[in-house]
Amino acid sequence: MFERSRLKTALLVAATGAIVLTAGCGGGGGKNRDTAYVARDVDTLYAAAQQRLETGRTKQAAALFDEVERQHPYSPWARRAQLMSAFSYYAARDYNKAIQSAQRFLSIHPGNKDAPYAYYLIAICYYEQISDVTRDQKTTEQAKQALTDVMRRYPGTSYASDAKLKIDLVNDHLAGKEMTIGRSYEYSGKWLAATLRFRNVVDNFQTTSHTPEALFRLVEGYLAIGVPEEAQKAAAVLERNYPGSDWYARAYKLMNKHAPKDVAA
Repeated sequence: MFERSRLKTALLVAATGAIVLTAGCGGGGGKNRDTAYVARDVDTLYAAAQQRLETGRTKQAAALFDEVERQHPYSPWARRAQLMSAFSYYAARDYNKAIQSAQRFLSIHPGNKDAPYAYYLIAICYYEQISDVTRDQKTTEQAKQALTDVMRRYPGTSYASDAKLKIDLVNDHLAGKEMTIGRSYEYSGKWLAATLRFRNVVDNFQTTSHTPEALFRLVEGYLAIGVPEEAQKAAAVLERNYPGSDWYARAYKLMNKHAPKDVAA
């Protein structure tokens, strides 16, 4: 909760910092009066949306920012409202609408100075929907792709720096999913299927916290399916990179246990 609150604050600062607000104070009114179509001048309408956002009425704020664009599509406020609408939906945890609003902004203003923020907001919306490793990881893959896109498009920016940190966490999450599936295969005796999962972790997520265990599981798997040479290779990588780990100690004992009798003697 603390991490999301801090991120939400940072996003709001970025949004309001990128978009200079010059409107006066907005009027009050209930929810129906806010969202129903009432022709209003752009300054009043935008200020009302901003006031709702500042007081935590994020869904009303999003609806009013959308109304700015609908009533005044050719005003400079329309561009500003699109981005603030995306943030308001994000703050309301309506991630799909937040992504749609940000994508709409980018489709209309692809070269705008606030485009990096829009791409970053899309990535964060996917990132905050990452589910437990026992569930489908489609959103996790989407988060990784969106974060990678931010790094590719805007290297050297604060958005890219934060995206890199989050990609490391995403990779650890994806590796954890592979490990969960691999262990399940292993426990049910499906050794070949298990080794394929563990090999994927070693090959594609080697910088994650799951790599030492994945190497040990490969030692187990290769010995179980009768390819001790491959088990030896996995154990050697484990020894070279994680010599003091418990996983290496377990692999060492396992290799000794399965060593040929004349060698073991």
